[in-house]
Amino acid sequence: MRLTVHDSIDDIPAADWNRLDGEGNPFVRHEFLAALEHNECVGERFGWLPQHLTAEDDDGRLLGAVPLYLKDNSYGEFVFDWSWAEAYERAGIPYYPKLVSAMPYTPAPGPRLLTAPDAARQPVTEALIGASLEHAQQLSVSSLHWLFTSDEETRLLEQHGLLRRTGCQFHWFNDDYRDFDDFLDTFTSAKRKKLKRERRRTIEAGLDIEVVHGHDASDEQIATAEMFYRTTFDKKWGFATLNLGFFHEVARTLGPQLVLVLARDAGRYVAGAICFRGADALYGRHWGCVAEYHSLHFELCYYQGIDYCIREGLSRFEPGAQGEHKVSRGFRPTPTWSAHWIADGRFRSAIADFLAREAGGMEHYMRDLTEHLPFKNLHAAPLATETSGF
Repeated sequence: MRLTVHDSIDDIPAADWNRLDGEGNPFVRHEFLAALEHNECVGERFGWLPQHLTAEDDDGRLLGAVPLYLKDNSYGEFVFDWSWAEAYERAGIPYYPKLVSAMPYTPAPGPRLLTAPDAARQPVTEALIGASLEHAQQLSVSSLHWLFTSDEETRLLEQHGLLRRTGCQFHWFNDDYRDFDDFLDTFTSAKRKKLKRERRRTIEAGLDIEVVHGHDASDEQIATAEMFYRTTFDKKWGFATLNLGFFHEVARTLGPQLVLVLARDAGRYVAGAICFRGADALYGRHWGCVAEYHSLHFELCYYQGIDYCIREGLSRFEPGAQGEHKVSRGFRPTPTWSAHWIADGRFRSAIADFLAREAGGMEHYMRDLTEHLPFKNLHAAPLATETSGF
């Protein structure tokens, strides 16, 4: 088996790479990663240097791959290790650079150990994990981090001595609902009344809602969505790493997997949400507005996504990181995983102790939030103990 590190996704044929993802996750597709590279959303400017790892057989057939990046910062990861970096700095030890297997700027659980459907998964994943660790040691990085891994991959990485970290997101699950009202029928009366009132706010404001897929979106709609995305960063914190070229490219190459939800007021676009669609899930990614409307954020970012999943027969909706306010709207606390290799033995021990204590607190946090779900029968909506799909 030949293992190779690539500094560009374009070194790997798109058809070969996409053949490895049997779950239809939009963020591990060659088109998504290529659009990031082509439009300089990753690279030296933002400190995400591609180091994609591939495994081939003797005939050059692609057996597996790991999306991998060399990083000189922790921005855009959503598994926060800034306190670890500060501890390294206080000790006079460099924390950066580090290696990260993740989808840049995308806190969505999904596959990181990609294998061909006709390949023996165990030997390929064993080789990929071993090669990733060897690459980390050769580069003398402080650490190697696998972010938002699937359940199976997390267990595999733990078996190789990596430290598991538990996080929490809020996901919506489709229980074969006929329509949005069928979903609301599972709510208590008070919660149902509140949510219906929020949805009426959009109607009363006279707003028109459009749901447009990438291949059907006009240049104006794509530019408007990008403007809303950028506006949110200008208003709050951080900086916009995606750009208009990126959105134009994914609209063209991913087509129906890009989903734009736009709101008009008297013909003028005033707000929008950017989502991506997988084989069985919708992923909410970004939102922005140029005018304030009561409850419009909930309508575009949550209720339209739920409507879309019911209409399209998708099994779940992952609206992004954080947000306890999602619980009262039917999104269930759901654990997420990451796995961490720490080169320095002293820091490894300290981080392992921290992660063990953090995991206990996270489990208590999720169980407590589950008690605040809006459903009439909480037993019908138990705490999710594993991330779904992938």
